[in-house]
Amino acid sequence: MRAPSRRAAIWLLLLLGGATLAASAVTWSTTTGATALDPVVEVAVSGTAAAPGVGAAALVLVASALALGLVGRVGRWVVLAVAAASGVVTTAAALGVALDPEPSARSAVADATGVTELTAPVVLTPAPWVAAALGVLTVLAVVWVAVGSRGWQQASTRHERDGSPAPSAAAAGDAPPGAQDEGLTDHDAWDALSRGEDPTDR
Repeated sequence: MRAPSRRAAIWLLLLLGGATLAASAVTWSTTTGATALDPVVEVAVSGTAAAPGVGAAALVLVASALALGLVGRVGRWVVLAVAAASGVVTTAAALGVALDPEPSARSAVADATGVTELTAPVVLTPAPWVAAALGVLTVLAVVWVAVGSRGWQQASTRHERDGSPAPSAAAAGDAPPGAQDEGLTDHDAWDALSRGEDPTDR
């Protein structure tokens, strides 16, 4: 498989981050509760409520994708490590809800009714499984990018100083006009001017 370019890697991670963020925003499970006035209160639990870590990891992945275009070689490995960690967090948090959705459902019912008693089974949507799969895809994508990034060119350093000292006035040829034409050194020319003499009148 062909190694991705830097731009392709950035877009790939942005796409995965956006998809994960979208998956965390939809409904992950539904159930019902009850109050003294309403025996049936329908409750929908979103991914941001059931697994807040998924949304946070998605934002980290988006930030990592943007940073990938700015950093050098060392920074690139740090950014990719963070991106891979976001994929691991996404998968772990999503699987936690997919395998046991009742705790998050009870918390949502308690917020809606004031009690934690469920009056219907929890119905899980495909969203947590999709989020878990996106987390796995993120880790695989980061590994692919890391292998292919060895051939990338270094990030631009045009804004960095090279550390060399600025040329002095003498080195820049900052002698009085006409002095160099007479074969005088800069020092001799300025000495003559300080005495009120014309260094070129020789």
